[in-house]
Amino acid sequence: MALEKYQEKRDFKKTSEPGAKEPKESLNRFVVQEHHASQLHWDFRLEMTEAIDSGSIVLKSWAVPKGLPQSIGDKKLAVEVEDHPVDYIDFEGVIPEGSYGAGTVKIWDSGEYELIKRDEKVIEIVLSGKKLIGRYALIKTKGYGRNSWLITKNTPKGV
Repeated sequence: MALEKYQEKRDFKKTSEPGAKEPKESLNRFVVQEHHASQLHWDFRLEMTEAIDSGSIVLKSWAVPKGLPQSIGDKKLAVEVEDHPVDYIDFEGVIPEGSYGAGTVKIWDSGEYELIKRDEKVIEIVLSGKKLIGRYALIKTKGYGRNSWLITKNTPKGV
């Protein structure tokens, strides 16, 4: 099951986070959740298949410690974390003390995206949110560990 890591880290008797339910199709939505945990960070999530060519629909997820880039050319570290269930896209609330990810979660931005490219090292998208609008790329790096990526805001194609 695609969401085993997610399930293992949570006690659903204590947290109001959604359980693992797998939808049949992706709607190409994204969400950015401001997460006031032990360290303030933003969780960037894309609704897509768990694997490039197939698999369950999940929220591919990255923790972004310094917030998402909003200016062209800006780059931020994004650490890939476990896939989340699609129902998490609407989650806002308080994860109880003593639980994994304890703290307040609120939606900072959301919307839809267009997938331009996806392979093992690059995910290129165009975001259409309330705050984040434009072309972005997630680029796998080796500099900060095996789960590190950079997220950048790029010039639109053809400009």
